[in-house]
Amino acid sequence: MFLSVNFTLQKFIMQSKIEHITCLIIGSGPAGYTAAIYAARADLKPIMYTGLTPGGQLTETTEVDNFPGYPNGVTGPKLMDDLKAQAERFGTQVRFGLVTKADLLSKPKRIWVDETIELTADTVIISTGASAKWIGLENETRLRMNAGGVSACAVCDGFFFKGQDVAIVGAGDTAAEEATYLSKLCKKVYMIVRRGEMRASKAMQQRVLSTPNIEILWDSETVDILGKDAVEGAIVRNIKTGETKTLNVTGFFVAIGHTPNTGIFKGQLDMDEQGYLTIIPGSTKTKLDGVYAVGDCSDKTYRQAVTAAGSGCMGALDAERYLNSSGIH
Repeated sequence: MFLSVNFTLQKFIMQSKIEHITCLIIGSGPAGYTAAIYAARADLKPIMYTGLTPGGQLTETTEVDNFPGYPNGVTGPKLMDDLKAQAERFGTQVRFGLVTKADLLSKPKRIWVDETIELTADTVIISTGASAKWIGLENETRLRMNAGGVSACAVCDGFFFKGQDVAIVGAGDTAAEEATYLSKLCKKVYMIVRRGEMRASKAMQQRVLSTPNIEILWDSETVDILGKDAVEGAIVRNIKTGETKTLNVTGFFVAIGHTPNTGIFKGQLDMDEQGYLTIIPGSTKTKLDGVYAVGDCSDKTYRQAVTAAGSGCMGALDAERYLNSSGIH
């Protein structure tokens, strides 16, 4: 009886002890895993919490043809598995869990995982990424998850629709830029705009309007996306007249924006009106010492796997230099 009580007490003490981490990486994906590789090689003993989607947005991408080192292309999940294995090879601890609360103003920083596990950290590299906004149609979700031709990145996936007819939803600068990009690859690009005007800059609008194979469908919304295993068409409705028409497209792109996954840092870190974390130009440093932002959570311009990986490298180097200069490491 005494041994049992003593064992239970020891177990409680072990569980209640707060773990201290030299370098904590919040979120996975190309930025997080690259940060982990560099941090581990610098003997920072990084610990990563992956978030609810280990590997990030690329795990939902079937073919990746534009990441260096894969001449024949690679699937998104395979690329993430390779990066994870490389990070673990150098000693990174990769843990499944969601960071739900953070006190980055304290020293050391305090982090809570899954609302129950409390940690402290000398440095924190934030690589929580950004989530694409979607229309919300059932077939949109199904075909997107099954890699059936629905995408939120024309630069990533436009190549697969070379010579084909595609549709893109959106009216801002990103949509205009991606429509123009697709027009150079595809036979026809339908641009579905919900209002009678675009939000894009005048220069971007002019570029779209002067491109002969882009047809703008004003005052229109997407009713459904057709196709069992891949996109075979899209049904579009004119909001003013109620008239519907079917577009014979094989690719469907959504460019209505992204939401950076930075909500838990509001009030502690500087961010723009959309929620993207603000960093010191030429670095990954935030306004708080020892806190760094890498990848899509701070990049709304490029949003590519290779640029995210590059910023992950920068984040680890910034963290290492901070630890060395402060005498912590």
